[in-house]
Amino acid sequence: MIDRHLPGPADADGCWLDCEAHRAWLAADARRQFDFFRASLNPVAGFHVLDYDGAPLPDTVQELHTTTRLVHSFALGKRAGLGDCDAVIDQGMRYLFSHHHDEKHGGYHWAMDGNSVHDGRKLAYGHVFVLLAAASAQMAGHPDAERLINDVDGVLDARFWDEEHGLFLDEWNRDWSPFSTYRGMNANMHAVEALLTAYEATDRAKYIDRAGRVLDFFLRRIAPAHDWRLPEHYTADWQVDRSYSGNPMFRPAGTTPGHSFELARLALQYWDLCGRPGDEWPAAARHLVDRALADAWDEERGGLVYTLDFGGTPAIRSRYWWPVTEAIGALAAFIKLDHGERDEGWYRRLWIFAGSHFVDHERGGWFPEIDDDGQPTTTQFKGKPDVYHSVQAALLPLVPGLSRLGEKMGSLALDSGRPAAAPRDGGIA
Repeated sequence: MIDRHLPGPADADGCWLDCEAHRAWLAADARRQFDFFRASLNPVAGFHVLDYDGAPLPDTVQELHTTTRLVHSFALGKRAGLGDCDAVIDQGMRYLFSHHHDEKHGGYHWAMDGNSVHDGRKLAYGHVFVLLAAASAQMAGHPDAERLINDVDGVLDARFWDEEHGLFLDEWNRDWSPFSTYRGMNANMHAVEALLTAYEATDRAKYIDRAGRVLDFFLRRIAPAHDWRLPEHYTADWQVDRSYSGNPMFRPAGTTPGHSFELARLALQYWDLCGRPGDEWPAAARHLVDRALADAWDEERGGLVYTLDFGGTPAIRSRYWWPVTEAIGALAAFIKLDHGERDEGWYRRLWIFAGSHFVDHERGGWFPEIDDDGQPTTTQFKGKPDVYHSVQAALLPLVPGLSRLGEKMGSLALDSGRPAAAPRDGGIA
């Protein structure tokens, strides 16, 4: 009998990315995730957040990143050949215009509760996810995508982009009055993700140029000066703020190794879109991934700890699903380049851990956190708040190449149950 918790055969030669059994396992997990999160549709408007069983949680507040990530994820699903994705994409796009969009001041509210504004702050984090959703919807053929791209692009230009520093400002009040001078890596990292996707959807050079400027700051200046760890928080003039400690989930002190994995994969995507000039970007991405794995892997319990201090000592030892998903994505990208044995070992280790602890094989979706015994727990998160990280972990390894992955999703034919074999990508030039 095949253990469905095992993502691939332990004795398989070569790389799991080329292994039919592993690819079929990934495709099956992706389909289960989409099936589970279709229940997010709220019959009134917008989306529910779901409990472990897929029932709506009682909290009616809907945050901007929930709306946009569902649009983005189901746009990927549609491109990958899955049916019944349009309902989620359409509802999310309508809700962005009808509820999140601020008709009076422009921009997009962070959180709604029914027809009322629950939190009207204008956050760069949320706005770059609007751009990501719009760009992915564009590639999925949504008729309102270009209008959304143009609207949020204008807001990002006027309110968030700091031309002098080549980075994005973080936050404003609803009426665009300032309330802090905080600057953060997280919003800028997701800006890179959105900008690269928008470039792939539109071919507008501005997007890839700005992505390059953000990457230049964090990978050429900040990371090498901090032993290839990425400080999260900055002052108004973009100096590292070592004393900052905010919300322990969303703005924890120190460094967050999960973000190193994300930014490493995005650096490889940028390098690929630029025609693979030299090896500086892959080398920087390699440093980030190696450092984060060495610092964050929990040798006793398995999994990745959430945060580190500036010297790499674990600070918040909680184990969440999303750093594992992002490490998988970064390692898959490196394996596509050179099929290295060490990367393959880590890739398998992370998938085996995820399959044993985070993946809900019965109902679909992933559990967001586990306790010291490796069992699902609800200390930080209620229910299953997100499909975005986990479905990308399943989809991205299936797609050939490092960039234009949304365009290439069509090769998967996930509805067929047998995703196409991934052609090798070739080594680093």
